[in-house]
Amino acid sequence: MNVEEFREYCLSLKGVEEKMPFVNVADRYSRDVLCFYVGDKWFCFVNVEVFDFCCIKCDPVESGELQACYVGVKPGWHMNKRHWISVYFNRDVSDEMVRKLVKKSYDMVVKRLNRKERERLL
Repeated sequence: MNVEEFREYCLSLKGVEEKMPFVNVADRYSRDVLCFYVGDKWFCFVNVEVFDFCCIKCDPVESGELQACYVGVKPGWHMNKRHWISVYFNRDVSDEMVRKLVKKSYDMVVKRLNRKERERLL
């Protein structure tokens, strides 16, 4: 999977918008981070220049299981390590599994949106 395919998949999910919220920070890596939002909440982000991993929300129990099973799943970079994971590309996590985990993250965020925002997605 490349950055264009990844971006296209994220944007294919209903109601998703993208933003680069860190363009004014000193850290070069952070400036190139593209965040994917549903409503006003983000569910995934990726560095568009390096494209080394994506960071996504994850159930804490599943997070531990995934980290035990995959070398390419680590605690979330710069995020709450209990609720976010970093999934590294070109390791032992298949593209199909990456898409599945991104969709789960999206679904977790959608569930927490208020009713009005959720209804807009229908």
